[in-house]
Amino acid sequence: MDKPPIWLRPERAARGPRPAHSRAEIAAAAVRVADTDGLEAVSMRRVAAELGTGTTSLYRYVDGKDELFDLMVDQAMGDRPLPVPTGDWRTDLRALADTQRARALRHPWLVRLPATRPVLGPNMLAWLEATYAAVDAPGLSADEVLAQASTLLTFVRGHVLEELAERESSQAMADWLAQQSRYGERVIRSGDYPHLSRMMIEAGTPHADDRFDRLYERSLGHVLAGLAAER
Repeated sequence: MDKPPIWLRPERAARGPRPAHSRAEIAAAAVRVADTDGLEAVSMRRVAAELGTGTTSLYRYVDGKDELFDLMVDQAMGDRPLPVPTGDWRTDLRALADTQRARALRHPWLVRLPATRPVLGPNMLAWLEATYAAVDAPGLSADEVLAQASTLLTFVRGHVLEELAERESSQAMADWLAQQSRYGERVIRSGDYPHLSRMMIEAGTPHADDRFDRLYERSLGHVLAGLAAER
């Protein structure tokens, strides 16, 4: 018989010694490893060492890395309070998006885990409930609520991935733009790319130190406007 999900299993067995560590402690240790050294550094051995226990003993709490990742995700989802609902769906969705962006930038490994299989721990359940409550409106089917919530969260995930990619790049954006300037001049002079050339000449955002904040704010506004058209 398949083992029930970790969320249905008690932390302490009916018999046997009292556990030396809680699931929250195990999750916190794994999150520390991932935040410091990346998701690839997370292993049963490394987390056990972080807790000062043996690797074998960790299997008394979790079946393996998949369950460990589940605990990590749920731990991260509870690292900051949910925004207080205002009753205005735009304001509430913007606050949820802002919170998720900040969380993902704090825990870069979050966006590198598959998003297709939700982690249904208590913190994630509270997050999903708040998100669906903000999206839901009279006349929207359940499938439309799911689609609109997914649109918002997929945007945030994609934006964060771009931010993290530049943060981890060995070359600063300003240096890259300077390096490309001569080639850019040739592209513009060719006359073959009028719309691209306009962006290259007139757009100020790529040169701004806060370009990701600017892009995020503008793009989120477009996402919310698109969702409004379906309500």
